[in-house]
Amino acid sequence: MEVYLVGGAIRDKLLKLPVHERDWVVVGARSEELLNQGFQQVGKDFPVFLHPDTHDEYALARTERKSGRGHTEFTVYASPEVTLEQDLARRDLTINAIAESEDGTIIDPYKGVQDLEARKLRHVSEAFTEDPLRVLRVARFAARFAHLGFSVAAETQQLLQQMSESEELSHLVPERVWREWEKALLSETPSVFLNLLKSIDALPQVLPGITADDSQLQRLNRTSAYSDSAILRFACLFVEQKTPDDIKQFCRRLAIPNHYRDAATLARNNELFITQAKLPEAESLSATLKQIDYWRRPEKLGQLLQLREAEFSRSEQKTTIDKQHQKLRLAAEKASALSSQALQQQGLTGKALGNALREQREQILAEALV
Repeated sequence: MEVYLVGGAIRDKLLKLPVHERDWVVVGARSEELLNQGFQQVGKDFPVFLHPDTHDEYALARTERKSGRGHTEFTVYASPEVTLEQDLARRDLTINAIAESEDGTIIDPYKGVQDLEARKLRHVSEAFTEDPLRVLRVARFAARFAHLGFSVAAETQQLLQQMSESEELSHLVPERVWREWEKALLSETPSVFLNLLKSIDALPQVLPGITADDSQLQRLNRTSAYSDSAILRFACLFVEQKTPDDIKQFCRRLAIPNHYRDAATLARNNELFITQAKLPEAESLSATLKQIDYWRRPEKLGQLLQLREAEFSRSEQKTTIDKQHQKLRLAAEKASALSSQALQQQGLTGKALGNALREQREQILAEALV
C-alpha cells in the first residue's frame, strides 16, 4: 500500500500559497484494509475515507467512466490494480494532477509543474468533457489565480466552448452551480469567473439574467477591491439589474441563501442612493432608513453604506463620501436613540405621535448633514 498527497495541496505548496486541506490517494489497497485501521468511509459506495486522527480524506486510487447526464452520473472503479497515473488522469486540470510521495518525491505525469510555471490552466485529457461541472471549476480557478498571471490554455478554452454548446450544463444541480460561484466570489478576482463564462456563452445556462456587461463587471471589480465580502460582491451585481421579484426568483432557482438575496434586494431598491455622490435631503434620508428597516435592523445601513463606499472607492469623491458616511452613521444612531415616551407625555398618540417622531429624526439628520 502506497500513500500519496495529491491535488490542491501540492499545487498550492508549489505556488507558495497557504495549504488548508490535504487529500491523499492510496494505491494498492482495498477498503477493508483502511477500515481495519480505523478509517471511516464517507459514502457507502464511494471509496473515500476519513483518517481517524487528522480527518483528512484518503481515497482509493480509482478510475471513473461517464454513465449518464450531468455531474453525478459516473461509474467508479476502485481496485488495488489502479495505478497512481490512472487516478491522476481522471482529474480536471494538470495543475491539480500532481502527487507527492511520502519521501517528498514529486510525481507529475501530465506536466502540471510545467503549467504552474507557465501560469496555464490546461485540461488533463479529453475525458475532461465528461463532467460539465468542470466548466465552472475552471472559471473559478481562473478567478482565483488571475492575479498570479494564470490564463486558460487555448485548447482548454476550445473544450469549454464545446461543452457550453452541448446540453450538459443544463443538467447541473443548482446547488453545485451556486457553490462554485460562491467560492469564486471569495476569490481574488471574481469578475474573471463571470467573464470566462460569458466568453463561452455559458451564462444563460448557469446564471440566467446575469449579463456580465462592462458596467456590471467594473462595479464588481470596484467592490472586490474595496471588500472581500462575498455578500457585498454578490449584491453589487444587482444595483442596476432586475427587479426585486426577479432577484427573488433568481435566488430561489439557484438555491442562493436568503442573506445574499436580501443584500441584492437592498442594492436594487437603493440604486440612486448608491450611485449618486450627493446625499439626499433629510426627508428622503429618513424615508430610506424606514425603507431599509433601520430602526429595527441597524446593520442594514452599514451594508448600504459599504455598497456606496465601494461605488466611489476609486473616484476623487472618495474622501467626501467617507466624511458623509461618518456624519450619517452618527446622526442615524442619535435618531434611533430617540424615545417616544417624552412625546407621549405631551399627549401625542397614534399618527400624530409617529409624525412627531419622524420630524425629530429628520431634524437630527438635517443638522448633522449641513
